[in-house]
Amino acid sequence: MSFADQVLAVNNDLPIRTDQPVHNGKVRSVYWLTAADSARLIKEKNYDVASDAPLAIMVISDRISAFDCIWHAENNLQGVPGKGAALNAISSHWFKLFKQQGLADSHILDIPHPLVWIVQKAKPIMIEAIARQYITGSMWRAYSQGEREFCGIKINDGLKKDQKLAELLVTPSTKGILKDIPGVPAVDDVNITRKNIEDNFLSFNFTHVEHIAQYEKLLREGFNVISEALADVKQIFVDTKFEFGYVTDKAGNEKIIYMDEVGTPDSSRIWDEEQYTQGNIVENSKEDFRQFLLKHFPDADVLLNKDRMLERAELAKNNALPVDALMKISETYCQIAEKIIGEKIVISKDPKAEIILILKEQYQLIDSIN
Repeated sequence: MSFADQVLAVNNDLPIRTDQPVHNGKVRSVYWLTAADSARLIKEKNYDVASDAPLAIMVISDRISAFDCIWHAENNLQGVPGKGAALNAISSHWFKLFKQQGLADSHILDIPHPLVWIVQKAKPIMIEAIARQYITGSMWRAYSQGEREFCGIKINDGLKKDQKLAELLVTPSTKGILKDIPGVPAVDDVNITRKNIEDNFLSFNFTHVEHIAQYEKLLREGFNVISEALADVKQIFVDTKFEFGYVTDKAGNEKIIYMDEVGTPDSSRIWDEEQYTQGNIVENSKEDFRQFLLKHFPDADVLLNKDRMLERAELAKNNALPVDALMKISETYCQIAEKIIGEKIVISKDPKAEIILILKEQYQLIDSIN
């Protein structure tokens, strides 16, 4: 069996019963269940959600996205073996830990297969909150060019690249294009200040202005939980992205939950602690793959310059990378996942067939196998 057979590259063509279009993201596809199937599963599985809550099947692929493009390798390798299972396992682990420690629930209700979550629909808070414990990446690039204020927060002179910050820095940005907010451009992923959020909390989907402090508390507590757990396996939690939303539980209470993914090599930087103490940066995250791409192509500007997005898309489409580049990512993701969850990541031999069988036999969500 080739590596290509073990990769779930296309995840939007499963015969899952739905009456809505499949939402296909860069890495995940979402199948919204019919109202009847949602209600049936809530009753059968006793999920702690409102009886009429919409549910979805979320299927993660093994596609690798970097610089807003999907990359592939030679020998028809359209993704990274084990990547999806590793990401799901890591996120599921952190979400479970958050709940155990009394922080908040997540959108995940059930995990039928390593590549699949059953999730509840949430009203998303329209903020991507980046929590930073070290100055690196885009923040360092801006700082090295003289910038000293980030999302309304001023930081000191004299910092060095990859240095630990005096305290956790939260730098929020918009999730999607938000219109008619004074001082906030109507473009995706633009940095915002806490005052922007306070003055326009309804535009960011907060129900009450007091919930801003609650989301910040959950963000900081969640970061600390992951940081301490990673320290136990000699890893440094450098930075990550958090997303939150609102759901209603079985008793009719509205609550804020964690959603999307958290603490994964896709959404975070994770450094090897021993190497860092020796002055070296060893990435256990997708950053390593980004650096590979920047060195692999002679014109790095095409990957960094948003004005050259069309060229970048053509570059990704027309260039098969060396197989070793994707297999190195497979090794990195699986190894860090195994350190975090304490179990082996099992790579499916035929992931699509496995998913269909489980959703058919255990959840009755497959009408026919095409």
